[in-house]
Amino acid sequence: MANFQSTRINPKNYHRSQIKFFLILIPVAIFMALPILYIFSTAFKPINELFAWPPRFFVVEPTFKNFETLFKETSTTGVPMTRYLFNSIVISVIVVFTSIFVSSLAGYALSKLKFKLKKPLLALNNIAIMFVGASVVIPRYLVIESLGLVDNFLVHIIPGLAIPVGLFLIKQFIDQIPDELIEAAKIDGANEFDIYVKIILPLIKPALATIAIVSFQGVWNNTETSTLYIHNETMKTFAFYMSTLTTQANAVAGQGMAAAASLIMFIPNLVIFIFLQKNVMDTMAHSGMK
Repeated sequence: MANFQSTRINPKNYHRSQIKFFLILIPVAIFMALPILYIFSTAFKPINELFAWPPRFFVVEPTFKNFETLFKETSTTGVPMTRYLFNSIVISVIVVFTSIFVSSLAGYALSKLKFKLKKPLLALNNIAIMFVGASVVIPRYLVIESLGLVDNFLVHIIPGLAIPVGLFLIKQFIDQIPDELIEAAKIDGANEFDIYVKIILPLIKPALATIAIVSFQGVWNNTETSTLYIHNETMKTFAFYMSTLTTQANAVAGQGMAAAASLIMFIPNLVIFIFLQKNVMDTMAHSGMK
């Protein structure tokens, strides 16, 4: 056992054999972090640095004026920026939790339960993964219009409840759970919902974290819904509002506000990925393995 511990690829304690990995990984990590540093740096650049030539990567004289302008300008309009931000937060929270519930419940059914339409439903889900969003814009609009969801707050939520990729990942993850474990729970008197809550969910936490990230990023960064289906400004999202900043009359000030808004948009994505990224890696490592 001692020999095995000393020859592991990634030992807990530092070893000189790790130096070669650090020499490669540290420069790669710095390079990968540059876009993040640029977003933070740009948000605090004054107008003269935003339009400086040649462009500067790092801010020289940081300022909060972009944020002050963003909040000040929108507070004088009919719909303040905080309203857009509030909409995005509410929509994201609802979609994340409901999509996790729907995907995990459907994944359990497709993986462990037996019913007639199991294979066709799984095939339809796999086919849905192949379609890009732009190819189904017209059919989606027709469906949403027929359901009476145009200019309805629910149009932000209902289309995001089912994620084909998420269902596929969770189904693959649940496939690895031994059937004997479920049979033992049934012998002990557990029903299907008890098995789902007490056995399945605790064992697929990495997959659930992955779905949380995918669904959050999809709805948080979404501008299509507000553009195509919503006419009432009070029901639009922060992502849509950010996309309109540089098209306003004052394009110069709009650049500064857009930089500040971009940072506000980026921070939640960064935070949720930092906290859940280990689970994402576990999901990718196990989703295709038996």
